[in-house]
Amino acid sequence: MKILIVTQYFWPENFRINDLVEELNLYGHEITILTGMPSYPGGKIFPEFEKKPEIFNEFKSSKIVRVPIIPRGKSKFKLSLNYLSYIISSIIIGSWKLRKNKFDIIFVYEPSPVTVGLTAIWFKKLKKAPILFWTLDLWPESLSAVGVLNSKIMLSFIGKIVGFIYNRCDLILAQSHSFINSIGKYCKEDTIIEYFPSWSEALPPSNELAKEVEFKKNTFNVLFTGNIGEAQDFPAVIDAIEQLRNDNVRWLIVGNGRMSDWLKSQIINRGLESQVLLLGEFPIERMTSFYKCSQALLVSLKNDHYLSLVIPAKVQSYLMSGLPILGMVQGETEQIIRSSGCGYTCASGDGAALAGLVRKMISTSDKNRDLMGSKGKDFAIQEFDRSTLIKKLEFWMFEYADNYDGKK
Repeated sequence: MKILIVTQYFWPENFRINDLVEELNLYGHEITILTGMPSYPGGKIFPEFEKKPEIFNEFKSSKIVRVPIIPRGKSKFKLSLNYLSYIISSIIIGSWKLRKNKFDIIFVYEPSPVTVGLTAIWFKKLKKAPILFWTLDLWPESLSAVGVLNSKIMLSFIGKIVGFIYNRCDLILAQSHSFINSIGKYCKEDTIIEYFPSWSEALPPSNELAKEVEFKKNTFNVLFTGNIGEAQDFPAVIDAIEQLRNDNVRWLIVGNGRMSDWLKSQIINRGLESQVLLLGEFPIERMTSFYKCSQALLVSLKNDHYLSLVIPAKVQSYLMSGLPILGMVQGETEQIIRSSGCGYTCASGDGAALAGLVRKMISTSDKNRDLMGSKGKDFAIQEFDRSTLIKKLEFWMFEYADNYDGKK
C-alpha cells in the first residue's frame, strides 16, 4: 500500500509517528512523510538538521518530504506563525514535490495543531485517496485549556474549522475513550469515530544509571519526563516540591518546553536548587538510564475538563517502566492509574495533595512499590501493545483504501 503521512512533526523530533512508520515499514508498505523542519520542543530548528539536512531525507527506508516552516519559538505569536507556515508550505511546496506520486491512503498525525488536516484535505482532492485522522489533541478545547486562546469568538471560529476538517475525513481515530463524544460534537451523524490509543514503548534495557544524576544516599527520586508546558501545571508541582523541602526527596525533570525558563526561575527564586535537577532533553533511548535512578514517576495535568479527557503519551511508557506512578490528574489518566493499580493519584492542581502522595509512596515498602510497577507493566501489555494496535490500524487502512469511492 502507498501511504502518505501528513504530520507537522517527525524524526529527529521524538513522537509516536516515528514508531508507526517503523512498524508499517516492516509490513512492506511504501510510505512518504510530508513534514516540516524539526524545531520541537525547543523552538529552534535543530542544529544537526541545519548542518546536514540531506541526512534527514529518509527514515527506515521511508521517504521524507520536508517543507520550510517558521520555527515555533516560545511565544504565542511565533507558534501561530509556525502552524500557519506549515499549512501554506505543505500545500504549495508539498504539492510540487509530490506531483508525480500516487497514494492509496492519507494518514494524519495530529498531536496539535488540528489545521494539519487542511493539508490532508487538499491532498485528498489532489490524489483521490481517503483520510484517516488520528486525533491526539482536541481543538479548540486544548487552546483554551492551556491559555493560548480565550476569545469566545475566535474559539467558535476555530470550532467551525475543526468541523470542516472532521467532516471531510473518512475515519477519525480518538486517542482516548473520552475523546469520542467531544469529537462527535463537531461531526455529522454519519462520521465514523474509533478508539485508537497511543501504544506503550518497550525501551531498550539498560543497567546503567544516568551519569547526569549524582547518587545521593537515602534520597527518594521522583522523575518527570516530557513537555514542560502550561498543561503540566508546574505551579502546583513547584508547590509540592516546596512543601517537601525538608524531606529527602529529589525531583528529576527530563524534558523541555515553553515553561522551562519559568520553571528554572522559580527554582532559583525559591531556593530549591538542591531539590530539583533540571536535566534537559535526551533521546528516548536514554530514558531507561533515568528510570534506573528513580523510585517513582510523575504525571501531572491542569484542572481542566479538556485535560481530564487526555491520556498523555508518556503514560504508556511509564507503565512499561515497571516503576510506580504518582498522578496529579483527573479523568481518563486517573482511571488508568487506579484500575491498573500502578500508583497513587490526587486531584489536578493540588500541590499539597501531591506532596502527601510522595510521602505515602516513600512509606510504601519496596515490595509493594515493585508490585505496583509490575501491575502497570501488565496493564500496558494488555491494553497498549504496539504491534496489536498498529495491525488494527493497518486493517482500517486496507478497508478504507479498498472501499473508497471518492464521494466524501
